[in-house]
Amino acid sequence: MRRIGITGSLASGKSTAVKILKEKGPVFSADKIVKKLYKQNNFKKYISKKLRIKNYSIVKSLIKKKILKDTSFFKKIEKIIHPLVRKEMFRFAKIHRNKKFVFFEIPLLVESRLMNEFDTILFIKAKQSLRLKRFKKKGGDKAFFNILNKKQFSDKKKAKFCDHIVVNEKNIHILKKNLLDILKNYE
Repeated sequence: MRRIGITGSLASGKSTAVKILKEKGPVFSADKIVKKLYKQNNFKKYISKKLRIKNYSIVKSLIKKKILKDTSFFKKIEKIIHPLVRKEMFRFAKIHRNKKFVFFEIPLLVESRLMNEFDTILFIKAKQSLRLKRFKKKGGDKAFFNILNKKQFSDKKKAKFCDHIVVNEKNIHILKKNLLDILKNYE
């Protein structure tokens, strides 16, 4: 099994990349695990209690408001969520250990120091103005984009830890060609 980590800055096209790559092997998405957690009442109650939020039914929107007021609130959330995501990541790798390629979409792969967990790391890159445009198109706002973007390492710093850099500023056909060309190195 070749464990391939996929990372990149906010709205760089990581999810699009894994949609392309899923034809080559199973895909783990950290973001999907987090979304799944927030749909579970037990998790919402747990995180509400830990963060002292009264209304667990709207905990996600209340957390976003707290982050907009105080970005240091991120650390508290990460201490709760990251271990749960990591546990699911290891479980996923174990289940798919007999596959040729297993892909892991992890936005904070480098920031979380997970580089040693992967055989190959792909960095999906796009200029900030394009990423902001993509983020807004999905319903996000500029203020929250800026907060999340500052949370991540710079492209230059992330790239140092990655085996391949894939620029995603054109179209999906070019992205697909570039990704599949990289995989040919490992077949």
